[in-house]
Amino acid sequence: MNTPDPSDDSPGRPASVLLDDLAEAFPDESVSVGELLDKLDSRANGVVLLVLALPMCIPNVPGISTIFGVLMLAPALQLLFGQRKMWVPRQLRDLRVDCNAMRKTFAAATPTLRRVEYLIKPRLPQLTRFPVTILIGFQTLVMALILILPIPAGNWPPGMIVALTALALLQRDGILMLLTSVSAVAFVYFGYRLFALALNGLIELAHRLF
Repeated sequence: MNTPDPSDDSPGRPASVLLDDLAEAFPDESVSVGELLDKLDSRANGVVLLVLALPMCIPNVPGISTIFGVLMLAPALQLLFGQRKMWVPRQLRDLRVDCNAMRKTFAAATPTLRRVEYLIKPRLPQLTRFPVTILIGFQTLVMALILILPIPAGNWPPGMIVALTALALLQRDGILMLLTSVSAVAFVYFGYRLFALALNGLIELAHRLF
């Protein structure tokens, strides 16, 4: 029986199954980043975003969101510029990834994915494809830039938005994609309002003290 190809672009394929297949596709001790991206093909952006966003959805080491935010810039820009396949510099393609560590990471993520995947299914798939992905790329770029900023406890909302965006891309769920866009706009708007209020409060306090 042939193992399903993780690069398969058929709609409705669960992300957890995609990660399981990818983990089993490389039995050696290590694999290059280029080999991983080639195997994922057109779904590389979605999988990379999902893998990077999932750690942001749980309590983690302070400062790690900055690193992951920087790594998210590449797939976000790929979406923004409408590139079907994810491009990375040759130096990065040649880097080796420990397959055992990769399998452990995927094994830790898939139980949570399976609990939510039944809600995600192919709907309005045109909203997950070019040219709509240009807007999604911009949205993801903004979320990545917010993750890079040293904002206390500020990684969870953008991390969740990026994770759901990745799932919408992988499952071809246009309804979920719309929800991520609404959430992103609301987060940026209310975040800006809260920041402005806090800044005005600090300025007024400084005037009273000095």
